[in-house]
Amino acid sequence: MALLELSDVHARYGPISALHGVSLGVDEGAIVALLGANGAGKTTTLRAISSTVRKTGEITFDGHDISRRAPEDVARLGIAHVPEGRGTLGQLTVWENLRMGAYVRRGGASKVDYDRVCGYFSWIPARRNQVAATLSGGEQQMLAIARALMMRPRLLLLDEPSLGLAPIVVQEIFKIIRAVNEQDKVTVLVVEQNASIALQAAAHAYVLEVGKVAVSGTSAELQKDEAVRRSYLGY
Repeated sequence: MALLELSDVHARYGPISALHGVSLGVDEGAIVALLGANGAGKTTTLRAISSTVRKTGEITFDGHDISRRAPEDVARLGIAHVPEGRGTLGQLTVWENLRMGAYVRRGGASKVDYDRVCGYFSWIPARRNQVAATLSGGEQQMLAIARALMMRPRLLLLDEPSLGLAPIVVQEIFKIIRAVNEQDKVTVLVVEQNASIALQAAAHAYVLEVGKVAVSGTSAELQKDEAVRRSYLGY
């Protein structure tokens, strides 16, 4: 059953159109990859879902139309968005960043939330008082994901979590993404240029080209299709 559905979504930045009728679905409990080259509309699709870009068309979450909801309302429904570039609050400590992650929840964060997140990111307790800007790139990306998990989201939107990171760090991050999906039952929609690692983690994938869905299918189908790999996935 689809937790998230987009139907004929168009989006623009001023006079420039970025999405041209994107339709896709994300089943509850799944990891779905959104692939494509730079400028294909991947980031804009996530922004359309989180209501941070002007758009038309229909977006439903858990059967409810969220097309015209404010970004804060979308977050309160259980959609956490980790933007490209990590988005950590650099002048705050690691612990303060985590606390900010629960800002949309009544009552804020609990010890259960901290313990759960630290179970995925075991380095956090020892670094709780470190200023986020002094963390490595990989640690900042992990902190951004950890902060999003403090919301207790049903849907996690991840924009280029591997960007600029060493391969060993990327493997660790995707290992954590799979664990969050399996253990906490968080549905994941991940934007990635690293098609190979995204398809290893995801059950289904959509490939965007110039603001439209060019190809979609199971990850296994896309990995086996040599024409798709050469034309759209770059490997």
